Amino acid sequence: MTRVIIKAVPDRGKYIKYLRSRIPEAEFCMDLYRDGWDTFYRSLVLAGDDACIHMEEDILITEDWRGKIEKAIAERPDTFIQFFSMRKADLTEGSRYDGDFIMNQCWYAPKGWSRKMAEYMLPQDPESSKWGYKVGTDRMVHFFLKECMGSKYWIHCPSLVEHRVGKSVIDPHRSSKRQSLTFTDPAK
Repeated sequence: MTRVIIKAVPDRGKYIKYLRSRIPEAEFCMDLYRDGWDTFYRSLVLAGDDACIHMEEDILITEDWRGKIEKAIAERPDTFIQFFSMRKADLTEGSRYDGDFIMNQCWYAPKGWSRKMAEYMLPQDPESSKWGYKVGTDRMVHFFLKECMGSKYWIHCPSLVEHRVGKSVIDPHRSSKRQSLTFTDPAK
């Protein structure tokens, strides 16, 4: 069974309870300083060299999430896979390779990739980074995939998680309606 690490904000207790009841083996990396960058980095260090499913706590999961996600990973164990997408191409093209990563709700890192991403991330400062602007952790993943791994990633359709409707803790100006076009069968 693939490890699961969920980045979580302590104030979101009902989201954490929901995920703990459905994924009891999940490990939680709690936000200690209201700093998404720090929490993201610590989650990567926690994963180390293990293959790992990385998630955020503000999601809903599909029915039989574990079975569906393990099947998808077994088909591409050495490929970075994203399990949440909200692109129009999800409806017309379905599962596919892509080169422009956005949204960290749920993705899979093959063996060794979390550690490599942590090493890539460590010298970066999100406020004054080499990218010239404050960068979100999803954009950091994008740059890591492009610059370090030289590879595209796989978008799995349908989405196996759904982003909850709600205000972003990181940026309250973000739209609260960032949902998948393909998510179905929410777990009860």
